[in-house]
Amino acid sequence: MKKRNIVHSALSLSLTAALCLSMAACGGTQTPADSAAASQPAAPSAAVQPSSAEQASAALPVKALNPKQVEENPYMAKSDANIHHDGYNTDSTDEILPLAIYPEINVSYETTNANASPAIYFDSYGHAVVPLLGGIAIRDLNAEETKTLGYFSPKQHDGGGYVIQSSYTFLDESNRIVCPTSNNHVLMLRATDENGNVLPEFEKVLDIDIKAAAEAALGKELTQNLLSVVFDYDGNLWFATGGFRIYPQRQQQGVIGYIARSAIDAILNGEQTDLSKAVFVHELTPGEGAENGIAASKDGAVVLTNQNCYLLRAEEGVDVVWCTPYESAGAKVSGEGDKTTGGGLAWGGGCSPTLTPNLVLFTDNQDTVNLLALDMKTGEVVASTPVLDDLPEGYQVAVENSAIVYDDGNGTVSTIVCNWFGAGNAGLADPNNDSSIQSYANIYDQNWLMKGNIMIAPGIERVDTVKTANGYEMKSVWCRNDLSDTSIMKLSTATGYIYGYVQDVTTGMWQYIILDFETGETVFTMDVSNKYGYNNMAIGMYAGNSGNALYCPTGYLELLRLQDRFVYLPEMPYRKVELDQAARNVLSQERFAQNGGEGTVASWRNTVTVRNVHPNTTVAFRMNNLSGSTSGLTLYAYGVDGKLAKVDPALWSITDEDGEAVTELTAGTLYELRVTVADGGALDLSETEKEIRLSVVLGK
Repeated sequence: MKKRNIVHSALSLSLTAALCLSMAACGGTQTPADSAAASQPAAPSAAVQPSSAEQASAALPVKALNPKQVEENPYMAKSDANIHHDGYNTDSTDEILPLAIYPEINVSYETTNANASPAIYFDSYGHAVVPLLGGIAIRDLNAEETKTLGYFSPKQHDGGGYVIQSSYTFLDESNRIVCPTSNNHVLMLRATDENGNVLPEFEKVLDIDIKAAAEAALGKELTQNLLSVVFDYDGNLWFATGGFRIYPQRQQQGVIGYIARSAIDAILNGEQTDLSKAVFVHELTPGEGAENGIAASKDGAVVLTNQNCYLLRAEEGVDVVWCTPYESAGAKVSGEGDKTTGGGLAWGGGCSPTLTPNLVLFTDNQDTVNLLALDMKTGEVVASTPVLDDLPEGYQVAVENSAIVYDDGNGTVSTIVCNWFGAGNAGLADPNNDSSIQSYANIYDQNWLMKGNIMIAPGIERVDTVKTANGYEMKSVWCRNDLSDTSIMKLSTATGYIYGYVQDVTTGMWQYIILDFETGETVFTMDVSNKYGYNNMAIGMYAGNSGNALYCPTGYLELLRLQDRFVYLPEMPYRKVELDQAARNVLSQERFAQNGGEGTVASWRNTVTVRNVHPNTTVAFRMNNLSGSTSGLTLYAYGVDGKLAKVDPALWSITDEDGEAVTELTAGTLYELRVTVADGGALDLSETEKEIRLSVVLGK
């Protein structure tokens, strides 16, 4: 393991090049991989499970971190509202993810799209927004067959001629879907009513031809297409043109700019709007363009092009607060003697910029890739260090997926970067190739699709950027050269683990994997299949808001979700509680007190709905984040008024896994909180007969 200390000023900016690789955005055309997938027999519908002994021994202790330092954008949904989870592009979540407590892998089968749903994000009501046949939809991803609840189809609802680019779509504060399109428009779609009910057909409430408006403002033709959009903290809609690969020598004309919030509000109110007075642009040097997503904070919008990083503000025009150039070796492809056949995607830095309150982080694309940290206020490079620079011979480095960036709020920013080199089609380097064509055949290396992760370069590294009295210091904390990953790993601050989906290159087995954030060690794996089509489509996994689902799309027609069986019925062990009707969520001390809790919140909030119950049913929640004496604990249950009330001690107990009462609790040990609920009683939140809904939390 390498150890480096580089003292500069530091901003750990690492954002990922979020791939818009949904088959919906490809018009639904099947590639060879899709055809192969379609010809395979369906996998059994039963959950994939290890033995009971394996399950019990695998339970991971909770290593909770401070919540991520992301200030809420008032114009984005209060949820993990884009594919990077937030407008800072941190690829981290404060939601709970599985802890290997009697783990299962469950499956939702795709019957409409050519592939399992990719590019998933969630609105404030918990609805999953996903691509659908060139359009966008809200779908039930937990059903045995993925079910469409509501949708918008360009072909059916808007005359066709374009598809929605799902990777850089996001949800606004009213849960409207804001999405760029392949014909250079931005749409805003109303998907739910004021009560959160999904509309069967989404309503288009805004449609702006951004390219036409930008060309009018610029006074010249643009030869790059719209790539990504984001709201700043004043509600202005920023946009950037570009693509997966922008060659400077091709001299394509691009811009970055914004649409004023006043114009957006006017359009939403049904008023006529003069866009010539509301669209502002900054002309880029021909050959310069964005290759990834935009980030935003209260300081402004941050755009990384193939040559520069910008901080931009809306000041009745585009105010370039700073512009910091960086170096790149250009588009990378496999060379003679390499162990890969593919390459990277971007000409410049492959990952989108990621923000902290003080820093911007991203990787360059030099022959030795560097992680750069820029000061948010000045754009100065305050720290940098080489990453993934000790790989075995025959491998190159291209960081194409978004990096995880975690600011602990105490002066340390941790960045996890992953090598992606080899998954990209080497043909993208051909002079006449158009990298904006988002199809599997064009974007991905066929050898990777057919042979798996043995065809991509390894490398995952954690680098910390630490604030010191003299500026910033970067140091490598751990590095793994035995893992090859294309899955856009996710960090859960609630559990303290990094979650991925990789292939064991020795056995060929695709598997969920959990790494310890502190050490980088593998602490859990769960096998899926050794068939090549179970790759993760080289795009991200997605964390639901239930605290018990990590979604992973596959190249087959299967959307996987890793879940813990953390709730069961001890009196009826044959009965399986529906895990998708169970949730565990972090309850802050502030919310606990606001809702009527006394003392200190001592557990996560556990919620479950159980159907076909007996008049009195005991529900057991498995948890391993308890410590201290049971005599000091109080159980609270939520009422229909949203307030907490103490539960009669006669109705609940804490036991070991054999059901024996315990008096002293040790963190990391698996215990059971057993609660007896009467159908229709004080603890039952459901009005349906023979169904109970229970939501409880412990206090001390």
